[in-house]
Amino acid sequence: MAAMRYRLTFVAGVVLGYVLGTRAGRERYEQLKKSARQFAQNPAVRNTAETAAQQGRGIAGKAYHAVSDKVGDRMPDSVAQRVRTLRERTAQGAGEDDWGTSNT
Repeated sequence: MAAMRYRLTFVAGVVLGYVLGTRAGRERYEQLKKSARQFAQNPAVRNTAETAAQQGRGIAGKAYHAVSDKVGDRMPDSVAQRVRTLRERTAQGAGEDDWGTSNT
């Protein structure tokens, strides 16, 4: 886990160094920013990202229920109460998660 964090930090540093150190300066930065925005707004990219997010939520939900069923009676009371609250919210079909984002 720590190795991955260091790799990500290194990659972010390389990217930042490239953007800040390029001879084209601001013009190149704006060009990269425009390209990234166009990529992110591409309908195919957005659909793929949404599909991946939905699949991730589904897998996380299955894992959550599998773990909470096996560990539920051995958790501290505060954690068990949180699990019960989340189960009730899931059963009621709540539309937002803890971060205020949609679960659709």
